Amino acid sequence: MAAITLTVNGHQHQVAAEADTPLLYVLRNDLELNGPRFGCGLGQCGSCTVLVDGQPARSCITEIGALQGRRITTLEGLGTPDKLHALQRAFIAEQAAQCGYCANGMIMAAKALLDSTPEPSEPEIRDALAPYLCRCGTHNRIVAAVQRAVREG
Repeated sequence: MAAITLTVNGHQHQVAAEADTPLLYVLRNDLELNGPRFGCGLGQCGSCTVLVDGQPARSCITEIGALQGRRITTLEGLGTPDKLHALQRAFIAEQAAQCGYCANGMIMAAKALLDSTPEPSEPEIRDALAPYLCRCGTHNRIVAAVQRAVREG
């Protein structure tokens, strides 16, 4: 077991784990960050999504050994309870999460989209969110939340 340094939400953390340990396990178990969820464990549902250097990554299949020197952002890194990120506020206002399980992945994917395309069209939003599963069927509310975040910034 080696000590691996990870930069998560702007803070460096030393973790003692094997290099092939999934990032999700370290985030939830060692760093107590519960935004990323364990869904399928196969990188298919997107509930575990984080940003690595600004790009969405499925943390359940991303090995920590590949992340030294890279910036990892979780849902907790977007805002604080006192000052939510525009996407977090919009998801609440639009009631975009029924069970909330997919919300982490949807918000993180939307964040990456808005960082690269500040005023995306509805088809661009739908395309960016297509790989993320929501079993509650709140897709229209999720799209509306992203559109609200664009408008209200």
